[in-house]
Amino acid sequence: HIPQGPVCTNLGLKPGQRLTVKGKVAPNAKSFVMNLGKDATLLGLHFNPRFDAHGDVNTIVCNSKKVEEWGAEHREAVFPFQKGGTAEITFAVNQNDVTVHLPGHQFTFPNRLNLSVFDYFDTQGDFTLQSLSWE
Repeated sequence: HIPQGPVCTNLGLKPGQRLTVKGKVAPNAKSFVMNLGKDATLLGLHFNPRFDAHGDVNTIVCNSKKVEEWGAEHREAVFPFQKGGTAEITFAVNQNDVTVHLPGHQFTFPNRLNLSVFDYFDTQGDFTLQSLSWE
């Protein structure tokens, strides 16, 4: 069972806008998830830092999901998260991709579903959301 955090709908994030997420990683964290998409079934970005889960250690795994169909996994070797630490992540929406800004690192993930607006955001797993802001 994965603990479900807050769910946001009707965000209305369009290209040129960004969503900043701040929170705390659990002291015994295994992994956490942030989903950004149109709704719970159409996820443009599934962002999943894994401390030790599914055979991955200190790896960020990203993917997209269309109803029940997952895309190809994308892995980032940089891992700026610490158990029991705080995390700040910014998702910048562009025309064709999403740029993920992490402490000291950034990468882009393609907008595979060609979403024109990102309305949905949720967090799951070993992460406590402290603040959410968008501009």
